[in-house]
Amino acid sequence: MEYQDIIRDWKQKKYRPLYWLEGEEEFFIDQVTNFAEHHLLDEAEKGFNLTVLYGKDTDWTAVINSCRRYPMFAEKQVVVLKEAQAMRDLLKLEAYIDNPMPSTVFVVAHKQGKIDGRSKMAKLIKEKGVLLSTKKMYDNQLPAWVEAFVSGRELAITQKAAILLVDHIGNDLSRIANEIDKLLVNLPAGKKIDEGDIEKYVGISKEYNVFELQNALGQKNADKVFRIISYFAANPKAAPIQMTLPALYNFFAKVNLVFGVKGGEKEIAATLGVHPFFVKDYMAAARQYGPEGAEKAILLLHQYNLRSIGINDAGVEDGELMKELMYKIMH
Repeated sequence: MEYQDIIRDWKQKKYRPLYWLEGEEEFFIDQVTNFAEHHLLDEAEKGFNLTVLYGKDTDWTAVINSCRRYPMFAEKQVVVLKEAQAMRDLLKLEAYIDNPMPSTVFVVAHKQGKIDGRSKMAKLIKEKGVLLSTKKMYDNQLPAWVEAFVSGRELAITQKAAILLVDHIGNDLSRIANEIDKLLVNLPAGKKIDEGDIEKYVGISKEYNVFELQNALGQKNADKVFRIISYFAANPKAAPIQMTLPALYNFFAKVNLVFGVKGGEKEIAATLGVHPFFVKDYMAAARQYGPEGAEKAILLLHQYNLRSIGINDAGVEDGELMKELMYKIMH
């Protein structure tokens, strides 16, 4: 079950006695726990029927006692256990999970890991309640997730704007969601978010960013490459060298993989693990550089990454280091 499915069921007044939320992606877990805490009960019911506990500050007996209470002046009570991974004797909740109170909605947020799927407790969770097991999304899944997330907020976003947002922020769903909510406040309902909106409200230049740099470099468009590098030098916070070099290294590492792929764009996208929107950029760079040029770029990027942190370097400023590197890659 996905986190949206749990929230959709709750909106339809469909409840199970237990929701166990676990895994690596905290954003999905937070979405469910926040909804449980703020929307499952109305304001008049919360005072008597909402209990929020924290694993590091409670124990299994307090949790079970809270869950076994009867709701007051309401059909149900809600017990939310946050940071469950920090609670001692967590496995002692097994007795309650085996026989939960039907009038209690018990929500457990277990971040940074999962319980053993072969254990008796894991089997009981699946039998008696709902298990949400989360994992970090792959980079190539992020643009589509952004488009779906925006759609859920009655907006739309262009594919390039979604990629620009993801490329700048990376795999941080909470931060991406915050930026989208910022756009929601500033844009009229039904507006399709474009690169201009990203530039205005999120502060990411639609012309001067790492995404545009790697495309220009892939095309050996020297004028555009050095124009972007000059902008970065004048605006160090726009794209710090420590963020830019790994992104370019990753780009050329994927370009290098293109040469070993048999098939067309679909096969290349699958092998590289990228959104199909990007494939033509990697193919164009592969044609421009060839296998030797791609390997040369990778070696140079590794070398200049060491120089950027002071290894084998005489203190050259980041802007000059980048210009020197770009020239060597393209020649």
